[in-house]
Amino acid sequence: MSESIKVICRVRPLNDLEKANDSKFVVSFPGDGKTAISIGGKNFNFDHVVQPKATQLEVYEIVAKPIVADVLNGYNGTIFAYGQTSSGKTFTMEGILGDPVFQGVIPRIIHDIFNHIYQMDENLEFHIKVSYFEIYMDKIRDLLDVSKTNLPVHEDKDRVPYVKGATERFVSSPEEVFDVIDEGKANRHVAVTNMNEHSSRSHSVFMITVRQENLETQKKLHGKLYLVDLAGSEKVAKTGAEGTVLDEAKNINKSLSALGNVINALVEGSSHVPYRDSKLTRILQESWVVMHGQQW
Repeated sequence: MSESIKVICRVRPLNDLEKANDSKFVVSFPGDGKTAISIGGKNFNFDHVVQPKATQLEVYEIVAKPIVADVLNGYNGTIFAYGQTSSGKTFTMEGILGDPVFQGVIPRIIHDIFNHIYQMDENLEFHIKVSYFEIYMDKIRDLLDVSKTNLPVHEDKDRVPYVKGATERFVSSPEEVFDVIDEGKANRHVAVTNMNEHSSRSHSVFMITVRQENLETQKKLHGKLYLVDLAGSEKVAKTGAEGTVLDEAKNINKSLSALGNVINALVEGSSHVPYRDSKLTRILQESWVVMHGQQW
């Protein structure tokens, strides 16, 4: 199983607007260029650094491939992109759907899971189901049934948090998964800001549950993968936000702060991890607890 938490820094190149404004690329890559960046003479260390020229495939193999293998072995995992608005989170996670070169982490994961299933022995039976919801102003809204606007977080008999009432869809091909993603994306909260003309105002969680059973030995495994598209962190004054958009920005920053606190507590091995400080961290709690391959 891969380590419980890894932080990978992807550095994007200057975009067209930045080039037009004569912005300067100020990041350098000390040492072997794979584990640290330097800005203004100060170094920042990570588990891995992905430089601007890296391909989408290289990013996938570094970021996601080990976690997909864990999920197929009955573990839980989470992948999310964290960063400022317009920093390239959506390009990393989604990329250009249908493009074999520029597709992002999520479509590659989906193809990888089904390719694994297609290559397995006939005595292995797989069931794949997906859910898709967003956390907007700290309320959970089902992106596959927009009438469900304030879903609660409950605990099952093993005290594992889950979103009660979230729509679940069984899927049997990558195409069916992509249809669900398109349906959910059309229902997300977005707004125009000074930094991004299509800025997500919510955190979205796309959850893939993989259940498998060996029909000869009756051994069963159950893994979950949470794919999180975080709303961008923003300096409120810089975005030109006001009214509802200002309230959204404040709520986004508050929930991102809670997420950072949980990650810090886990990295430091703290005896208390503040999962309950936000809906997002509560939902993801299951995937952050180191567990043996789950049987069901």
